[in-house]
Amino acid sequence: MVGSVEAATGFGRGAGGDIKKRVDIEAEDSLIQTLQKRDVSCTLISEESGVRQIGAHPSEAFVTADPVDGTTNAVRGLPFVGISLAVSSKPVLEAVEVALVADVLRDVTYIAKKNNGAYKNEQRIKPSETNRLEEAVVGVDFNTFRTRELVNQLIGILQRTRHLRHLGANALEICYVADGTSDAFIDIRGKLRITDIAAAYLILLEAGGIINTPEGERLNVPLDPKQRVSFIATANKSILNAMMNLMKSRGCDS
Repeated sequence: MVGSVEAATGFGRGAGGDIKKRVDIEAEDSLIQTLQKRDVSCTLISEESGVRQIGAHPSEAFVTADPVDGTTNAVRGLPFVGISLAVSSKPVLEAVEVALVADVLRDVTYIAKKNNGAYKNEQRIKPSETNRLEEAVVGVDFNTFRTRELVNQLIGILQRTRHLRHLGANALEICYVADGTSDAFIDIRGKLRITDIAAAYLILLEAGGIINTPEGERLNVPLDPKQRVSFIATANKSILNAMMNLMKSRGCDS
């Protein structure tokens, strides 16, 4: 199905507001069927179907899911596509206790359990120690009509950073910060759904990284399909402080 014309067809709008693709619908249906077959009781929070109660005791746990992280990559055949699942005791981000992000085309799985570290294919991971923006690999999501506005906000960072990337699957890109592949990932569009990154959030924190709002506060929002987020995810405080200082300086200039 990945890369097929049928996978790219639109099927109305999902609970998060985006156009649904066939690949999204089939992936979510498979997830729901698996939960039901295993007699799991939970409240599923998903960008496609919204909030759905499953089993006899749905308030026992909340599962926040993005069954296809990187839908555009999937329908175009670009090999960077993930699955994101987060389990929490209540529907708020800081309550996420168990997380999984899988790179489905590379046979790589990231997992984390609160207060127990983060792992990539069963090997414990930690972020990089790179502390200079000039040496850092930084992901930036510019997928928006407000590109000029975002560039203006981030111009200081863009001028200092030589290695910019965006691969198109945000949960996986945050996991790349967690395992030291990259050094930071920025998404300040206010467009990304919390369902996309709920699992990666815990994985990065358990690895030892940082994920804050653009204002420098700890990221914590309701786990709701319509909830949008902006964030700066970094390997360490040195990279975060450098970015925050450049953004504040730009704010004073504008």
